[in-house]
Amino acid sequence: MQNFRCYQLSLSAVRLVRPLIERIEVRDRDLGRQLRRCLSSVPLNVAEGSRSAGRNRQARYANAMGSARESAACLETAEALGYLGADELPTAIDRLDHIVAILFKLCR
Repeated sequence: MQNFRCYQLSLSAVRLVRPLIERIEVRDRDLGRQLRRCLSSVPLNVAEGSRSAGRNRQARYANAMGSARESAACLETAEALGYLGADELPTAIDRLDHIVAILFKLCR
């Protein structure tokens, strides 16, 4: 079940990124809050999509995919602003990219 795997991966991404959010919020409360919101949206939409049907299912998975991409963009922006080191991002970005790939397949 790809949707269950995606849900588990999205929760692991939340756990992985949580300490980075806390560090970002010290420097930029708004960016940290935005990252927290979009990152938490991923597992919530995956869970909702897994119990939906038809276009509603596709819409929830598409929302989750957009939130995963936004989460990666927030992390990359935090690095560009000097809040995080570039060496801190690869694992989180890879996890988010993996989630996006699964969601892309689920949206089809």
